[in-house]
Amino acid sequence: MARKLKRVFKFLAPDSDKEQDGRDVWSSRTAFVLAAMGGAVGLGNLLRFPSVVFANNGVQWFIPYFIALVFLGIPVLILEISIGQAYRGGSVIAYNGINKRTKGVGFGVIMTGYIVSTYYVPILSWIMHYFRTSFQSPLPWTDRGEAFYRQDVLANPEPRPGTTSGSIVTSYTRYPSTGFVGETVGWCAFIWLMVYLCMFKGVAVTGRAVYFTMGLPIVMIFILIGRSLSLPNASEGVKLYFAEWHGEKLAGGQIWQAACGQIFFSIGVGFGYFTAYASYNSRFANAVQDSVIIALCNSMYEILAGFAVFGIVGFLGLRPGDTELGTFTVGFLTYPLAIAEMPGANVWAVLFFLTVAILGLSSAFALTESMVTLLCDSDLSKKMPRVAISTFVVIVSFLFSLMYCTKFGFYLLDAVDTWINNLSLIFIVWTEGVVVTTVYRHRDVCKQVGWAAYLTYSGCYILAMVLGVAVGQAVSPSAGAGVGFGLFVVGGVVSVLVARTPDSIPPRFWGRNPWLSKFWWVAFYSGNQLTRDLNSVVAKGKNWSIPLFWAPTIRYISCPILSIILSFSYPAFYKVRMDPLHIFAFTVAHFIMVIAAAGFIFPRAFDVFIPPERRDKDSTVYAPQIVIMGVCQASEVAESGESRDDNHGFSDKGLKETK
Repeated sequence: MARKLKRVFKFLAPDSDKEQDGRDVWSSRTAFVLAAMGGAVGLGNLLRFPSVVFANNGVQWFIPYFIALVFLGIPVLILEISIGQAYRGGSVIAYNGINKRTKGVGFGVIMTGYIVSTYYVPILSWIMHYFRTSFQSPLPWTDRGEAFYRQDVLANPEPRPGTTSGSIVTSYTRYPSTGFVGETVGWCAFIWLMVYLCMFKGVAVTGRAVYFTMGLPIVMIFILIGRSLSLPNASEGVKLYFAEWHGEKLAGGQIWQAACGQIFFSIGVGFGYFTAYASYNSRFANAVQDSVIIALCNSMYEILAGFAVFGIVGFLGLRPGDTELGTFTVGFLTYPLAIAEMPGANVWAVLFFLTVAILGLSSAFALTESMVTLLCDSDLSKKMPRVAISTFVVIVSFLFSLMYCTKFGFYLLDAVDTWINNLSLIFIVWTEGVVVTTVYRHRDVCKQVGWAAYLTYSGCYILAMVLGVAVGQAVSPSAGAGVGFGLFVVGGVVSVLVARTPDSIPPRFWGRNPWLSKFWWVAFYSGNQLTRDLNSVVAKGKNWSIPLFWAPTIRYISCPILSIILSFSYPAFYKVRMDPLHIFAFTVAHFIMVIAAAGFIFPRAFDVFIPPERRDKDSTVYAPQIVIMGVCQASEVAESGESRDDNHGFSDKGLKETK
């Protein structure tokens, strides 16, 4: 009997395979893609997506949506997966490879995802409350959906709002009750146990778990779509979703901001788990193709899930303008009330809440994995096995989650969710885009055209985004655009004027005259060289390569878009400045932002998360236009002088200095 149990345990929790470098590796490419999809596909796809589409109803919604997918979602996803695979580590190790001063950015990425995981699980606890009561007949929320949600599930009394007089806060919001909500605590402990079981031994266990946590929701969403579209008047909801045209909405900024936000939050970049998961890939896996598959499958799932919700919208006769449909409203009010009116209501309630819970579970253990990978990559792994590290992380995470299980926990969760997503998450991804296209191998730029040219262009590029959006918010969008573009143009012109003539000739068009050559070095070199260096790993054989337009897209499209979105957060905080919970969450978000910036000043503070033998693996070697193969140490490249010309016109001087 003991032997049989041991055999079953070995099957469910096998040991991970090993790559040649000794790192754990996924059992198959399918396991990696499903795990990454599990992180991407979650509550945002099933609940948030229909709510933002409802507010911007009509087929015109999909124009900004797909533009945001191409220019924002996929480029950043390619970045996070490629650096994880190339540098064979989580975000801190990967960004140490970009530059030793960008380790703080990697740590900020992990902290953002980890904080989200601590409040994500309590949301799943509310879902499990609905799941438990779905077996009661009649359903307990029948004819009292709002009361059941507010009183029975959340059990959070209404706060006493704070007041202001002009710009002065005269009283702060008060929350009348403290203490824990018992059932929420119990389900929270249960969900964290499930998270632990799905990832405690590494990617081998996770690879088994995702076949269930992603496979079952894929099957069940089609069942829910079929039931939803068979309801009376469901066609009216589908028409609202996919068959109305409101072209005038495209002239406003709201629909574009909503589309960018949805793509950004839905795919899940900036939380660290894509880099962590990709670090367990085979070194020469097809990272670019995997990124495109994950992004497209994520969008396909939420678009299909939209039919399930909009069938309900038609059934209930809801219309934009008459009703506000928020993320929690869809999951805890709209869908449950519709289910209560269906024949066989208990069956559909069980199916719906089980689907949502499993989707959320796959995202929860993905969010937790980035922190576990951080600790496993450090020297701590020499003292503690992964099982012990996973146990420690899950226990600490559960303790953090308890503050959201209180009788003011919903309001705290709403505040933290608001400012982590609207501030630190967007800032972190903006910083990711800036550093990989500006700081990466900057020594080559400085030695070719001079420090003055590099600092002038880079400084004006960053100031254009910062001051441009600040003026846009304070004065007018047109004034902000003028300041932003003006600074950028001035920076470009001045940097070219003060730049030395490089002796390493840029490729193709840019090498035709000295002025174009100088501009290429300050404007495109870092991103172009990162593309080539990553392609030396991820584009082996028949693998898809990272295209040349990828880095310019991140630098000149994705980052400005993110800076604009970030600028909307500060005026929004002014409206809730009298709420202590929002002040707390606002502070936490800025703490993460400060950590990311602190790495530039105190890079050694983050060395504790990097093994000693990997701390010098950054991109500071001087080797203009020479491909650094994968994660070779700078000293290795300098000693060997290995290069690949690719017709980029390397100078003898550059090669000699490298050797």
